[in-house]
Amino acid sequence: MMDMIRADLAKLGIHHNLFSSEAELQAAGKPDDAEKWLRSHDLVYDGVLEAPKGETPEDWEPVELPLFRSTRFGDDQDRPIKKSDGSWTYFGADLAYHFQKSQDADELIDIWGADHAGTVKRIKAAVAAMTGGKKKFDVKLVQMVRLLKNGEPFKMSKRAGNFVTLADIVDEVGKDAVRFTMLTRKADAQMDFDFAKVVEASRDNPVFYVQYAHARIASLKRKVKDAGIALPVPAPERLDAHELALVKLLAQFPRIVEAAAAAREPHRIAFYLGDVAAAFHAWWNLGNDRPDARIILANDPELTATRLYLADGIGQVIRNGLHLMGVDALEEMM
Repeated sequence: MMDMIRADLAKLGIHHNLFSSEAELQAAGKPDDAEKWLRSHDLVYDGVLEAPKGETPEDWEPVELPLFRSTRFGDDQDRPIKKSDGSWTYFGADLAYHFQKSQDADELIDIWGADHAGTVKRIKAAVAAMTGGKKKFDVKLVQMVRLLKNGEPFKMSKRAGNFVTLADIVDEVGKDAVRFTMLTRKADAQMDFDFAKVVEASRDNPVFYVQYAHARIASLKRKVKDAGIALPVPAPERLDAHELALVKLLAQFPRIVEAAAAAREPHRIAFYLGDVAAAFHAWWNLGNDRPDARIILANDPELTATRLYLADGIGQVIRNGLHLMGVDALEEMM
């Protein structure tokens, strides 16, 4: 299964340096080490949990268990790290994992499915306790993705053996479509992934629209090279108001990246690239109605050089943004 997981991730260009094994963690005695440390700092004690609220089950009886003092750190109640049979609870194993993880990490980030939302408070309490609150810890909850085919839900059933793997999706629509589309939503936002839409050659498909802008810019360079046009030094003072607005949009890129990194929200880069692509396509299309607005002007080498310089800057920003997202900047579109 691990080989299959690695292979599926590789299709998306994702390679992990380390996979942590709970079995190896327990075999190495890491949970015991964590418990000893927590007891030495009065963060674990032997106690009895309160009876379940409401009607008490007939088979319930008070049992002394090792409890983590999570209420000290904002949790609703102290949490057991072991079961009555001496085996570790899920929380106990998670606690040991984070104890080990926090030893060398500057900052900790967990990515969980949305169905684990109820566990966030207690694990944050545990990490705060084990690090003395000195290391940042964040949990990103990821919503499920709903698959669609031609706008209709693609129904899956694990029981019936009818399901779609990540590798299936990449094989059908390609790495770039999957990565870019997945990164156009916040992690905690519900997402519809339509197989037909993500390969559609239209402005409604964000990855196509951005890659098409880069391909158009590459075609300008080829056209000038093939025509053997000699270009003088660009003259930025000849840019009009529309083109200066493009320059201002490009100048926002460093701040967009910084804000996206600080908030851990890569979708900000995807949205920004969409805005850049839309602005470029609008600039390109001006030439369809106004010959003087075309980027390449045979009778004005200086303005051609200036506009090509701006186009090259747009292409550079698109390449940089796509690179951050793990998406290829295409030179040509099929």
